[in-house]
Amino acid sequence: MQYLSFYTLPVWELFPKIGKIATIKLLLLVNLHFQIVMTLATKPLSNYIAVVFDFDDTLVPDTVDSLLESLNIDALAFRRDRIQPLIDSGWDDILARFYAIIEESKRQGNKITQEYIANFGKKLAPFDGVAEMFDRLRQSAYAINPKVEVEFYLISCGMVEIARNNCIAPKFKAMWGCEFHYGKEGEIEFVKKIVTHTEKTRYLFQLAKGVDNAPKDDGQTFVYRDVPAEELHIPLTQVIYVGDGASDIPCFSLLNEQQGITIGVYKDSTAQDWSQEIEISQSQRLMNLASAEYSEDSELMRSLTLAVESLAKKISLLELSVGE
Repeated sequence: MQYLSFYTLPVWELFPKIGKIATIKLLLLVNLHFQIVMTLATKPLSNYIAVVFDFDDTLVPDTVDSLLESLNIDALAFRRDRIQPLIDSGWDDILARFYAIIEESKRQGNKITQEYIANFGKKLAPFDGVAEMFDRLRQSAYAINPKVEVEFYLISCGMVEIARNNCIAPKFKAMWGCEFHYGKEGEIEFVKKIVTHTEKTRYLFQLAKGVDNAPKDDGQTFVYRDVPAEELHIPLTQVIYVGDGASDIPCFSLLNEQQGITIGVYKDSTAQDWSQEIEISQSQRLMNLASAEYSEDSELMRSLTLAVESLAKKISLLELSVGE
């Protein structure tokens, strides 16, 4: 009984020599210490999962080839005769592609305009099953943990304005890619924004830090500044990246380094052909490589579902560590 009555005393009487105020300060410091220890012992919690897609040959057919075909141009011959010579003379691949397209548009009386690109994007059909994929993945996460939210992003080295006008555009929280500058009549005149293979990783950092928090006037500073882990919108460990080719290798490499999930897709070929063509190094190896088929029972859809479910379970585990 004496033992119990010891704890019924006012807390400052336990330390009579240092006084009431000093005792309270001491206990606050002890409490803060334990809060810090608990914070450092467990990982920060984010209830978000990001699924990031390339566009061309990942969700839709190659947009350059499709755009050229809409102009009654043989895409294979155009690449061989108009684009490849520029690359062979030292041009960057992406700049060579857009320069050749701009020159062809001028040759046809400025046929490619902002309106033409918008209409082309509206007519471009995604691969079968893509339109239904978004809700399926969200439902998979919800079944594991209703608090988990799945967000979709698109990072492309192609013409992002085609993607922004496509039927699946409303499914994405943000889209990044190359953009044209237009003349007075809406004709394409020059490229005003380039997203290179390596620069794709910049947008992975940006979505991790939160696209809504990015300063309007200085995205570059925002992207590369050091953000504490607990302030991240989505840690890269909770990012799934899906891409089809060489432009995606820097993102594969970054996410492998950060313990994210990488999935490769191929179209009109085999996994062996893709591996030989892309030449993935050890640091760029994928979690899985599947055909770009998004039907519910396809290997790619099963891969995406398992990836989302595994991250939803991981988030549930982290919730336990913060007492939720």
